[in-house]
Amino acid sequence: MDGLVEFRTDDGAVVSVEAAADRRPGSRLVARGDGTVQAARTFEDALEGVRAAAESALRVFRDGTLRPDGVEIEFGVKLSAETGAIIAKGTAEGHLVVKLTWSPAPAETRQPSPDGGPEPTTAS
Repeated sequence: MDGLVEFRTDDGAVVSVEAAADRRPGSRLVARGDGTVQAARTFEDALEGVRAAAESALRVFRDGTLRPDGVEIEFGVKLSAETGAIIAKGTAEGHLVVKLTWSPAPAETRQPSPDGGPEPTTAS
């Protein structure tokens, strides 16, 4: 069912989005005369699963030995009147982009290396 879906926010605003085609067998969504379907969940409820997935992914990349200074996670998201938010596939496998960043050590914690270039040191 490609078309528009209207989601209400918790404060009553209406968000219209182009919907994902994910019709379930036995589902009965009723469209208005203009083809727009009213979502069964609020906008915030629809995005809850994506928020939980982002929190879990951040936990995975922040913990452990890598310890990046920054983590960016990009999900492709489709919204559906029936299922809410769906992590969309960007390729045959799925769509998830992760970017980890590390900042260089401040200059005052570096010493020249034997070859003349800077070499990181540990602060005491």
